[in-house]
Amino acid sequence: MTVSELPLIAIDGPSGVGKSTTARRVASRLGWQYLDTGAMYRAVALAVHRAGLELGDRPALERLLAGLALAQEGTHIFLGGEDVSEAIRSLEVTRRVTPVSADARVREVLVEQQRHVGATGRWVVDGRDIGTVVFPGACCKVFLTASPEARARRRFLELQAKGAVVAFEEVLEDLRRRDEADTTRAVAPLRKADGAVELDSSDLTLDEVVDRIVGAHLAHA
Repeated sequence: MTVSELPLIAIDGPSGVGKSTTARRVASRLGWQYLDTGAMYRAVALAVHRAGLELGDRPALERLLAGLALAQEGTHIFLGGEDVSEAIRSLEVTRRVTPVSADARVREVLVEQQRHVGATGRWVVDGRDIGTVVFPGACCKVFLTASPEARARRRFLELQAKGAVVAFEEVLEDLRRRDEADTTRAVAPLRKADGAVELDSSDLTLDEVVDRIVGAHLAHA
C-alpha cells in the first residue's frame, strides 16, 4: 500500500451479486468496519416512497435530503432513528431504488456522507461506484460479478425465506432491468474500476469469495 492509498476495500458489482454479505464477512475477517452504501440509497428510496414524492419535484426532494438522518449500527440501518433494515429490502423499495440512486443530487448528498465516514480508513465498502467515484484511492478494489441467473437464484431464495410470493422469472427480469439502468445511467455508471480485481462468484461459495478478496488485499498490503 502506497502512502497515497486509503486503507479501504472497495467492492463494486451488479445487483444481487451478494456484495453486502461478502463485504460484511471480509470486514469481520480483517477486523475492519463495514459501510453499507446500498442500504443508504435504499433508505432514501424508502423515504421518497413514504413521502409520496416524485423525483421531478425538486424543491420537495431538497427538503427531504436536507432533513435526511441516516445511521448505521452494525448490520442495521436507521432512518430518522427507526430501524428500517427489513423495510428497505421490500420489493417496493427495490423497484424504486434504481431511479433514486441514479439521481445526481441524491448521489451528491450520499457520496459526501460516505467520504466523510470512509476517510477514517479501515473500512470495507460496497456499492456500484465505490472504486470508480467515491473512493478511487482505495488500497484494494474488487469488481464482484456473477451470471444473471445465479444472482436471480440467490435473490429468489432470499425472498422465499422471508415469505415473499414471487416468481423466479420476475426476479430475473428485475435484475436485468437494474443491470441495464446501472450500466447506462448518466451519473456514475456501474463499471470495473481501474486496477480492480474482477471476481466471478457464479460457482463459488461465500467463503471462497471472501478468501479470494482477503487474499487480494493481503497480497497488496
